[in-house]
Amino acid sequence: MARAAKARSVARRGMMLVLSSPSGAGKTTLSRRLLAEERGIELSISVTTRPRRRGEIDGKHYHFIDTKKFNQLARAGELLEHAEVFGNRYGTPRKPVEKALKQGRDVLFDIDWQGTQQLRDEMPQDLVSVFVLPPSTRELARRLHTRAQDDKHVIRERMSKASGEMSHWAEYDYVMINRNLDRAFAEVRAILYAERLKRERQTGLPAFVRSLQKKI
Repeated sequence: MARAAKARSVARRGMMLVLSSPSGAGKTTLSRRLLAEERGIELSISVTTRPRRRGEIDGKHYHFIDTKKFNQLARAGELLEHAEVFGNRYGTPRKPVEKALKQGRDVLFDIDWQGTQQLRDEMPQDLVSVFVLPPSTRELARRLHTRAQDDKHVIRERMSKASGEMSHWAEYDYVMINRNLDRAFAEVRAILYAERLKRERQTGLPAFVRSLQKKI
């Protein structure tokens, strides 16, 4: 049985799966659930200059670095993408992502439209992008207040920025409305499964098909 299962496996190249949304629309919740329930996918750990929040662990949630180090990485081309958000800088280290893709592992990104565009410029064949919309602005505001991570001033800033972020929906491969978390998760999972079956992503298909033909 183990030998048969091994024979059916087909080597493939991993993908970069991006989930973007205005703050509070659900991308982080969907990302966490995907990581918890799906095998073969890992989170891209960004570097950031923002202060660490209570409960965050360096190297797990972010790599917390200072501005000088961030600039060094950017100038050396060691970041696949980087952007400034609310006065703080965020970026994706290149080497861990490239290693994962070569080994057939998918990499999940929780980033904004700026970072997504930069990833598309760098590695277009490996990118799958999903934009998550809230069902209404009222619900978006409710979620931001409910999670109690930010003060009222920051929440107002996030709501003000949401309209601009949503204007980039047409730049994404997939767009979904997060009315219900379970349904939204099922939709993201369906996208992941379908994209894994793309012919060009299954690098082991030619050899697999040849092996089948020899046995006919």
